[in-house]
Amino acid sequence: MLLPVQAQAKARRNAITGEHGGRLKVSVTQAPERGKANQAIRSVLAKALGIRKAQLHLVAGETSAKKQFLVTGEALEQLRERIAQCLARPG
Repeated sequence: MLLPVQAQAKARRNAITGEHGGRLKVSVTQAPERGKANQAIRSVLAKALGIRKAQLHLVAGETSAKKQFLVTGEALEQLRERIAQCLARPG
């Protein structure tokens, strides 16, 4: 499954903060330098979705706020349900 993400680096906290333009908005405290923010986003997504970081592959947007992650090894319905749960949680 391709997961569209809107990244916000240098935020106050690491969290999935909602939806932005049809993308999952992920905020991280890391600065967008030398891939640090991308790694932090990967960690936030893995933890929130209950999957391993190795199952998340950045396939587009390495230097952009608009990113695409490929999620492998998980059923589509389970991922959709977990994403919905993340969006339903406050903060």
